[in-house]
Amino acid sequence: MTHYRSLNAMLRETFGEKVYKLALDGGFTCPTRDGTLDTRGCVFCAGGSGDFSTPVGDSVPEAIERAKAVVAGKGAEKYIAYYQSYTGTYAPVERLRRLYQETILHPDVAALSVATRPDCLGEEKLALLAELNRIKPVWIELGLQTIHPDTARYIRRSYELPAFDEAVEKLRGAGIGVIVHMILGLPGETPDMMEQTARYIGRSGAEGIKLQLLHVLEGTDLAADYRAGLFETMTLEAYIAVLERCIEAIPAEMTVHRLTGDGAKRNLIAPLWSADKKHVLNEISRAFDRDMVRQGRHARD
Repeated sequence: MTHYRSLNAMLRETFGEKVYKLALDGGFTCPTRDGTLDTRGCVFCAGGSGDFSTPVGDSVPEAIERAKAVVAGKGAEKYIAYYQSYTGTYAPVERLRRLYQETILHPDVAALSVATRPDCLGEEKLALLAELNRIKPVWIELGLQTIHPDTARYIRRSYELPAFDEAVEKLRGAGIGVIVHMILGLPGETPDMMEQTARYIGRSGAEGIKLQLLHVLEGTDLAADYRAGLFETMTLEAYIAVLERCIEAIPAEMTVHRLTGDGAKRNLIAPLWSADKKHVLNEISRAFDRDMVRQGRHARD
């Protein structure tokens, strides 16, 4: 039984061959770090999700070769260039054009994926992304994390939900694929609240979703709150239970890009069980078989 529409399945359907992601760092920052909106960043952020990214520096081709070496042996000949670190559209459009045009024209790159914020997509940047999308597929990954206002304030997301809705509408109107990041286990959120966020994402018009376990990492304000006993992280069993609810709440045609995630082990405080990603994925697979999970089962409820 196929429990959900996986990224690997979608990539094979789209490109007809094995395609692997190259995590790249374009040297961006974020408006919640440079003083525009805040200086502290999101409460959980230890490095803009860039722990495993290859810095681009002055040469895109050289960075792509270094990133390819990291995933050598995976059997891929084509790659998705994934600008993962911080906010990938938070720069002057001229800089973005130079960087992303050089990236997307690389012969080994099948698609360009950029992680960003909904409030960092002005008209010029949308026009650039649409232009690039006419060369090769462009995906924009939006860090929503939650639809609940109190949680959004706590994590210092620093934008309101309508900004997300508007960004999705404009990106989809330009023919650009949208993938939405969601965190399970944010302090104060119940399983019902998490399912509500997944359901909202499923109805947003986005094509894909990334489901991420909350990690408590050294050097974050979240770590201070955790050590002060202000919240507890999820057990593996609780995580799988709410993950099943989220998968069944989203449309069957939506691509699930991630079922969990792994922070850098050297910085991980909790939950420690998440450090063994292979075990976690095996337990998720066993639970999905046991419970006969089927994506979209309750999407219309």
